[in-house]
Amino acid sequence: MEINRIIDHTNIRNEATPKEIKKTCQEAKQYGFRGVCVKPKWIKLVARELGKTKIYPVKSRKAGAAEPQFNRVKAISLIDPPIGDSPHLQRTVLCKKAKNDGANELDVVISIPDVKHERWSKVSQDLREICKILPTKVIIGSGYLTDEEIKKCSQIVKKAGAICVKTSTEKDPLDNFELKEKARHLKLMRQFAPGLLIKAAGNIKTLKDLKMMVEAGADIIGSSYGVEMIKKVSGKKDREE
Repeated sequence: MEINRIIDHTNIRNEATPKEIKKTCQEAKQYGFRGVCVKPKWIKLVARELGKTKIYPVKSRKAGAAEPQFNRVKAISLIDPPIGDSPHLQRTVLCKKAKNDGANELDVVISIPDVKHERWSKVSQDLREICKILPTKVIIGSGYLTDEEIKKCSQIVKKAGAICVKTSTEKDPLDNFELKEKARHLKLMRQFAPGLLIKAAGNIKTLKDLKMMVEAGADIIGSSYGVEMIKKVSGKKDREE
């Protein structure tokens, strides 16, 4: 497996500078990562920096899912972290602006407060409208959820027209625990959203972590440690030759 092709190279630090965002983009181009995931204010810069780089689309290991084709490393906008609690209109405005700024894809946090209050119709309507704007990966914040809520959210995400269901983003409670629990959540997501891409993110720092997530069902890995992982792979190959 060429791990670079499944990594969304991530820089969502609040204190990130333009220079650091440019570096993230250059690394993505150099190592052939799937995409660059940043907060909305950086999308114009990212889209400009990535230019016309080539990508290799990821396909789900379950039949029926194939992500849209693009001719460059994807510019991905993270929308409404950490718990998706902005009003629906504000969320759609953010998504449309990201599209106009050059985003190829959205990573949108589901409304966790609405999930917790079982406002399922509201959750569904919100996501359906957002998924029409750009190819969308929906972050369900699995660390906040029960198994039953993970099941329900995964089903809703699929019906809403998303291309992917994703575990978490910044400040997810699950990141304080072992990745084994995240792996268990991935298996549930795979089970209840068959055919969708599955993305694991949060505290994935090593090749061992990445392997655990892939074995649990992840098609895409969100991490700010992609360069370190690629270098580790290259070092292993060098020693074997």
